[in-house]
Amino acid sequence: MNSDDLALFSQVVKSASISRAAMALGADQSTISRRIGLLEADLGVRLFHRSGRGVTLTDRGQQLLGYATKLNDTLAEAERVMRESVEHGPVKLCIAAQPTIARILFGRLGHALKARFPLTQLHFVEALAADILNRLSEGTVDMALIYLPEHPGALQFDPLVKEGIQLITPGDYPLNGDAIAVRDLGDIPLILPSTHHGLRLLVESLAGRHGFTTNIALECDGSISITKRLVLENCGCTVLPEAAVIEEIKSGRLKSYRIEEPEVSRTVAIVWPKNRTTVDGLWEVTQIVREHAAAMVDQGLWPGATLVPAPVNP
Repeated sequence: MNSDDLALFSQVVKSASISRAAMALGADQSTISRRIGLLEADLGVRLFHRSGRGVTLTDRGQQLLGYATKLNDTLAEAERVMRESVEHGPVKLCIAAQPTIARILFGRLGHALKARFPLTQLHFVEALAADILNRLSEGTVDMALIYLPEHPGALQFDPLVKEGIQLITPGDYPLNGDAIAVRDLGDIPLILPSTHHGLRLLVESLAGRHGFTTNIALECDGSISITKRLVLENCGCTVLPEAAVIEEIKSGRLKSYRIEEPEVSRTVAIVWPKNRTTVDGLWEVTQIVREHAAAMVDQGLWPGATLVPAPVNP
């Protein structure tokens, strides 16, 4: 006996007739009659009194109806709870992002996620890419927003925006125009992370492809705020997305120059853990992220960024 048998039995009881039960279930009367007969044979009891006017329960049938009712109620409750759990979203949600992305998105995203999932315990993490990827692997982060590595390997990701990378200099740096050719970066003293960080790898890759030697004035593996401070103190220049230095550019303390021939950009992507079960409602969370990223790009609040079209949801 299984739940399907009890559901069939309950429908016959409700219909008080095998023929009417067959009509309700969209099945042949002979099929319903045969299955009820098999159930009775399996249990070794008679469940119904049969007559020309329909069926009525025997004492054993009445006893089984109590169990069938409990099971149906349990299944209905399970379905209700599961649907509500999806509606309420994840119990806990941890989202990590690299510093510039966190600075741009976390404020709006926090308001949007709390409005949509008020019962979710939300946790934001700001960290460098290597740390974020480790956390994803360990399962302590549910979703991340990172600059996609040049060779993403087996990462599971959806591109979100493309963000231009610019040369950032002190406000009084003697460089004419508003752009610099890629090959001329070799003439600029740069403050960059050490070789295991993304921006350093990006510049070294450009140097290899365009035939110049990177001029490293200083290596800095601290936060972007430290790198900006070093540029403000005339220790060198750097390369960053414009969004990371927008206030300093507006105040004239720093300048930005487009890097051209070709234009240099990085892709911000939504990344999930590999080979791990994702939390409830994560697809909807990604749509909220995408919606707010698009709004910020459209409103000019994410300078230098262009939205990447969303993939089709399978």
